[in-house]
Amino acid sequence: MPQDATPLFKQILDEKNILIVEDDTDIGEFIVHAIEQETDYHATLAIDAFKALRSIQTTKPDMLLLDYQLPGMDGLELYHLLHTTEELEDTPVLFMSANFTEKELDILRLPYIEKPFELDDLLQTISRLIEK
Repeated sequence: MPQDATPLFKQILDEKNILIVEDDTDIGEFIVHAIEQETDYHATLAIDAFKALRSIQTTKPDMLLLDYQLPGMDGLELYHLLHTTEELEDTPVLFMSANFTEKELDILRLPYIEKPFELDDLLQTISRLIEK
């Protein structure tokens, strides 16, 4: 094996994992595909907060991309629930929505991106937040 070659398992272990919580599967799958094609990150899609909670039990995300309006439990409620756990309290988050109250996110100083968004803007924002 050449000295500069990184073993596959090392690459997989070093790969950052982004959990996308988006109830519109078309949008969610588009974002997953874009992240995996355009970045070195791995992306997982959960279509609601409860599926996200189940996913987190098996894989700790390095970043959360949360739709603001979700069925059952909205993105902000999920954020508060996750950030009360020591293991996830410092996990960066990016909210996305076509119609949310900016005031609430501004007060909490949480990053957000409005739908529809430019894919490049989304990917740049993700990279900036996850690499902090």
